[in-house]
Amino acid sequence: MAIVLGPNQYGKAENRLVTVTRDGDVHTIKDLTVSTSLRGDLAETHLTGDNAAVLATDTQKNTVYAFAKEAPVGEIEDFALRLARHFVSSQEAITGARVLIDEHSWQRIEENDHSFVQGSNEKRTTAVTVEGSQAWVVSGLKDLVVLKSTGSEFHGFPRDKYTTLKEVTDRILATSVTARWRYQGSGIDWAKSFSEIRSILLRTFAAKHSLSLQQTLYAMGEAVLEERSEVAEVRLSMPNKHHFVVDLSPFGLENDNEVFYAADRPYGLIEGTVLRDDAEDPGQAWYSLPTF
Repeated sequence: MAIVLGPNQYGKAENRLVTVTRDGDVHTIKDLTVSTSLRGDLAETHLTGDNAAVLATDTQKNTVYAFAKEAPVGEIEDFALRLARHFVSSQEAITGARVLIDEHSWQRIEENDHSFVQGSNEKRTTAVTVEGSQAWVVSGLKDLVVLKSTGSEFHGFPRDKYTTLKEVTDRILATSVTARWRYQGSGIDWAKSFSEIRSILLRTFAAKHSLSLQQTLYAMGEAVLEERSEVAEVRLSMPNKHHFVVDLSPFGLENDNEVFYAADRPYGLIEGTVLRDDAEDPGQAWYSLPTF
């Protein structure tokens, strides 16, 4: 029996980076979490401990901060592409790089030029992979919490001796959306595309009368592909944030879908992919990313 080294990568995870751009009295904040991973001819460090090809993870961290100073961070996709291409082009042993970035939102306080309040937990994300001269961009968002107080049903499911769930024709539908979409083509306006896709996801969630969260998930992905030609596929993960009607009958009160308790766990987890049948080959776009 032969034992061999399989696919591997290494890097510096979750580098916290905050930049302040000062345009006179007006300041702009960028708050990022940046993770880098490198892969290539790295067998010796695993097999013999020879680190001649290993760019230290501390160096990767320092590169992130230096790049943020040497040029404006700009859109997270562009920043990730710059970093990934640098690692591949500057290190002989490194043939591929993956850069993950989460962007944390800050909002300006009213009309103040340099004071901010942190937004929701929602984050804009990107996962950029460079392999040789090729590059793949998977962008998205996570922790986008949405709720509709009507326009959702769930019934017609199989029943067996373990089934206690009641069928409902009017329920609260709530979820925390993680969405990732794979770009194709070139010349993409990252900021505009992200803004439009986010709006499509929200609009579809709100407008689609839902017979299941699965149906809503598909409708959201389908709408993005119909309206945004630069997107090859959309992957969505949507936990069902259950809201159960409280039984108030012991108190002589009728609860007409007005009082609920929100259960944080366990929860249904609905995940799926919606893609074009003629989409470009994904190549290394999803390598080592979570399935959804």
